[in-house]
Amino acid sequence: MNQWEHHLTKAACGLAGDLVRTFGEVRIHVSGTSMVPAILPGDLIIVQRAAISEISVGTIVLYAREGRLFAHRVMEFSANAGQAVLVTRGDCLCYNDPMVLPEELLGKVVSVERRGRRVGVNSPTKVCAVALGRILRNSDLATRAFVKLNSVWGTLAYPAPASRPVKIAANCEGTIEAPPLSLHAEESKECKA
Repeated sequence: MNQWEHHLTKAACGLAGDLVRTFGEVRIHVSGTSMVPAILPGDLIIVQRAAISEISVGTIVLYAREGRLFAHRVMEFSANAGQAVLVTRGDCLCYNDPMVLPEELLGKVVSVERRGRRVGVNSPTKVCAVALGRILRNSDLATRAFVKLNSVWGTLAYPAPASRPVKIAANCEGTIEAPPLSLHAEESKECKA
């Protein structure tokens, strides 16, 4: 990412944070793979403002840190200097993120849209989802193959809906369709069993 893209991404992340804090909801296109298979690159996530007290284990939350946005699943609650904090992790990552402080939390993901259709965001508890998550967590190659196959299969099985206007500014409900933002940097999945 060049310096111009870095500044643009930082500004877009700040705008998304301001919108969810002010209007209570924001829509963001995802570009990272840290939440595969639950959230895929290109998916649209709808985030509603929420405080830590409104979050439960298994919820996917959006938080801002160092000019970037992250959408990861809550693994547990902890305390830091007497205040409640969240411990999060991307479904496809091997390790937990640094603690999420209350001032970093923007909200919770309430919906995921893929090719114009809503998909579930619940905690992956089914045997197949857990097994797939373990495979993807330990292999960058498997993750890339899964994303590519899903893209090809999904396009054939669920063709894109007819074109519709794209929202480019906040409407009266305070939602926007932001440009694609990288929610998490590509990382190596060097995991130990």
